[in-house]
Amino acid sequence: AGTERSGVEASRTDLFVDHDCILTPVPETDPEALARVHSLWRATGARTVEMAVDRHDHLLAATSHLPHLLAFSLVGYLADGLGDEAFEFAAGGLRDQTRIASSDPRMWTDICLANGPAIREALAGYCRALDGIDRLIADADEAGLMAAFAAAKAARDRYWASDSPRTGASPAGDRVDDRRGVSNGQ
Repeated sequence: AGTERSGVEASRTDLFVDHDCILTPVPETDPEALARVHSLWRATGARTVEMAVDRHDHLLAATSHLPHLLAFSLVGYLADGLGDEAFEFAAGGLRDQTRIASSDPRMWTDICLANGPAIREALAGYCRALDGIDRLIADADEAGLMAAFAAAKAARDRYWASDSPRTGASPAGDRVDDRRGVSNGQ
């Protein structure tokens, strides 16, 4: 949770402080056990939130799993298609965008297999959005491109505004999400 590194050597005492932990109780969940799990996570400094399993799977497929798959596939595409030159001449944005491609392959294989249907829905939705951008470029639709980019910028800026308690400034002045989450170990 929170970084692309894994294992005990990547541990940090503050890893869960002020981060969300999504709990997915089912009707058979013992209320006392659930209360103990809430307490355990809160003792780490995490905020706990309860969510239905299906909602969790779809939300995390779109907001966590999809970005990882985009990073993995972008790095693979560049390495296979352009080789070392792709990385030698890449700007910082590519490094930032693909940092999570350094995540543990075993863990992400397991996540993809465990949450496959929801991940495939997220991938299909993203492909539709990307196809829309492709059509705008093919049509040289300047107004359409501007509108699509402005809408995305507005949505991102609305959530990660400088006065949001969930953000902080990075040394480079970029906005960084300070709301990393933990969800069923993912």
